Order: sequence, then structure tokens, then C-alpha cells
Amino acid sequence: MVNDASMGRRERKKTATRTAILEAATALFLERGFDAVTVREIADKADVTPKTVFAHFPRKEALVFSTEGEQRDRLVAAVRGRAPGTTVSEALKVHYLAEIALLRTEPMNRIMALTEDSPSLVEYAERMWLRHENALVDVLTEEFGLDEPSMEIRFYARFALQIPLMARQADPEPAMETGFRLLDEGWARYDPTRRRRARAGRSTRPPE
Repeated sequence: MVNDASMGRRERKKTATRTAILEAATALFLERGFDAVTVREIADKADVTPKTVFAHFPRKEALVFSTEGEQRDRLVAAVRGRAPGTTVSEALKVHYLAEIALLRTEPMNRIMALTEDSPSLVEYAERMWLRHENALVDVLTEEFGLDEPSMEIRFYARFALQIPLMARQADPEPAMETGFRLLDEGWARYDPTRRRRARAGRSTRPPE
């Protein structure tokens, strides 16, 4: 019980330190811009050492995108928890539009404005998003009952993750429709949900 209590205190202290670092970094970034703030200044404001900052966040950019794991989990949940009869692309389209809408709310819109002013943050954000490829591949492989991901799944995941990156630079909904329409022309031959729909459509079509 003593060990459990000690571990509990350590975890609470770790969480409190991480929160203090994030709050300090966010305040400084919004005040002066990402590139103008040093890790030393963040550490001083949070009353920790630069080494402690890097123990929680491997790179300065990670201080802006601290919810990478939550973003990945939402992506997986959108596919795994979609309604029966909903295709993967349909589920992803809804999810992407919801994520883009979230970025336009406070305080996320201020973070996005901060990101757009820093080339290093733009690059980091795109690479961070594309790191979710393995998670999407894994959930599709599991759903299709495969031991290893097929080449179709790998290509689909790679291309599907590119769509919201392009859609954010345009009118999101029509851009998303265009992206998935082009992707689905090839994916439709592989996606079992679409094949079942096609069979059902043929079986209910009245004879000519």
C-alpha cells in the first residue's frame, strides 16, 4: 500500500509538472509567437529546468501539439465505432469535418493561427498527423480479419490521411467529397461494406 501511495504521488506530481509546463508554454507562445520563445524561458516560467521540459516533451514543437495521442484515439474510434452499413470513407469524412470544425473553436483557433505563423510548426503538425497511418492500418487490418495488412489497406490509409491536410486549405466539405470520391473509385473494389451494398442493390432492383 505504501508503494501504491508513493506511485500515486509521483504520478500526480508528474501530471502537475506537465500541466505547468504546457500552461507556461502556451501563454508565452500566444504572447510572443512560437519562434520567439526559448525552452529556457518556458522552463523558467514553469519553475523547472530545461531538462525537465524535454523529459516531458521531446521537442519544442510537441508543446503545441500535446494531444497527439488523443487525436490518434479519436481517429481509430471513428472507424471502429462507426454505425453498421457505414463505410470507412464515410466515417472518416464525418470525423475529419468534425476535427476541422474543432480547430476553428476557441482556444484551438488561436493555436492554429500560431501554427500557421511558424514553418517548423506546420511541418511538425503534418508529420504528426501522418504518424497516425500505422494506427489506421492496424484497425483496418483487424476489421478485415487479416494477420498482416494488405497493400490495399496500406495505400488506402496513406492516401486517406492526406485528404484532410488538403481540405483544410480549401472549402473543407467539397474538398473532402472530391478526395474521397477519387480514393473510393479504387477502394470500392476492396471494401466489403461497399460490396455488400452493391449486392443488396442488385437483389432489390426490379427486373427490366
